[in-house]
Amino acid sequence: MRKRLLAPSLLNADFSDLRKAISYIEDTADLVHLDIMDGNFVPNITFGPMIVKAIRSITKLPLDVHLMISQPVEFIENFHEAGADWITFHAEVTRHIGEVTSIIKRYGMKAGVALSPQTPVSRLDGYLEYLDYVLIM
Repeated sequence: MRKRLLAPSLLNADFSDLRKAISYIEDTADLVHLDIMDGNFVPNITFGPMIVKAIRSITKLPLDVHLMISQPVEFIENFHEAGADWITFHAEVTRHIGEVTSIIKRYGMKAGVALSPQTPVSRLDGYLEYLDYVLIM
């Protein structure tokens, strides 16, 4: 059986005190889930690499950066430089899951794919062996 990991999202954290928000989860979480939204793929806008870099400076926990954005390839390097350890992108934004996965892995990060509720799991046929994890929304 695979180990289950606890990855709380900071989406509802008090961004005026990220250190305190991290302190609430640091002893029990396996990683920190960061939802990045661009206002295009999803209607909301959250934060970018600058906030990820700030979070990296206050925790040693792995950072799982969930890119709910239309052009994930354009931002992989930026989030890597900001301190991301894992990158999740949505299958719906690319025809080339394998290419995006290989770019993420080239930077030494874990690569995952997220599936929106309307997307069949069969969209991942042929790619599972290259993925470190799958996020089902």
